[in-house]
Amino acid sequence: MQIIQHARLSIAPMMDWTDRHCRYFHRLMSTRALLYTEMVTAPAIVRGDAERHLAFDAAEHPVALQLGGSEPAELAAATRIADDYGYDEINLNVGCPSDRVQSGCFGAVLMRQPRLVAECVQAMQAETRVEVTVKCRIGVDEQDPRESLPAFLSAMVEAGVSRVTIHARKAWLEGLSPKQNRDVPPLDYDLVYDMKRQFPALHVSLNGGIDTLDTAKDHLRRGMDGVMIGRAAYHSPGEILLTADAHIFGDSGAGRTAEDVALAMLPYIEAHLSTGGRLSHVTRHMLGLFAGRPGARAWRRILSQEAHIDGAGPEVVERALQSLTARAA
Repeated sequence: MQIIQHARLSIAPMMDWTDRHCRYFHRLMSTRALLYTEMVTAPAIVRGDAERHLAFDAAEHPVALQLGGSEPAELAAATRIADDYGYDEINLNVGCPSDRVQSGCFGAVLMRQPRLVAECVQAMQAETRVEVTVKCRIGVDEQDPRESLPAFLSAMVEAGVSRVTIHARKAWLEGLSPKQNRDVPPLDYDLVYDMKRQFPALHVSLNGGIDTLDTAKDHLRRGMDGVMIGRAAYHSPGEILLTADAHIFGDSGAGRTAEDVALAMLPYIEAHLSTGGRLSHVTRHMLGLFAGRPGARAWRRILSQEAHIDGAGPEVVERALQSLTARAA
């Protein structure tokens, strides 16, 4: 299956959340969904520890790297380094509203500079064998999205971009915190639908406020090429990902159960511990696996209280699983 088909459903890049452990965990639940890394800044790759930021498990494919930056030459250098790691896509962040992003002149603030973004994209394209995509907002601050978003997308198309993900909210860089920017600005799905009609050749994925597969399917029926889910997939991964391959991609056959996934994580955990890692590095992403099911509270409690203890190992997960099963009986 080509990467564009996987983009029918993608899991959003989320800072401090979608690290390599999270992505491995998510991949056990869906073989089809496109996974994204956390945003990694170009300077961190070029002048920092590239291996720490870019290494990932082959089981994570298809997986996209999201880069942050605003200097074409530096983004090109980061892309050149990343290309050797074998990512399936490289994405440029033009949507993150955090303070540290603004101070670095990248993320959502770049919505005001579409020509600069186009230069960045073209510089990146010259250094990779895979597609370079863009994730953006509908606008920032004083912009009128019905004017600024078409202009931005036109610049992206002219730069050779064929796939974009649009978070259907403005980003208010002045007056709202990054957390508030995820909820307070109103969603404008109709504008994103209009953009798809205005740019029919552009593959458009919709992001923002999507928390169920039924909602995702509705957006696909209404003309979206893809849907990106963020926090719902992280906090309730079983509800989103365990049936995603069947409901979004039309796969037949029974998939894994949540219990199957928990057990399948044990060898991965053992391998991580053998390299000096801690149990909590992995299990913090697994807390919501049984969300909404009897015994889920016991599962979360055991993992939360015991995974950080020195020497904690796979037996903690096994005990949490046994407790959940006992509570559900």
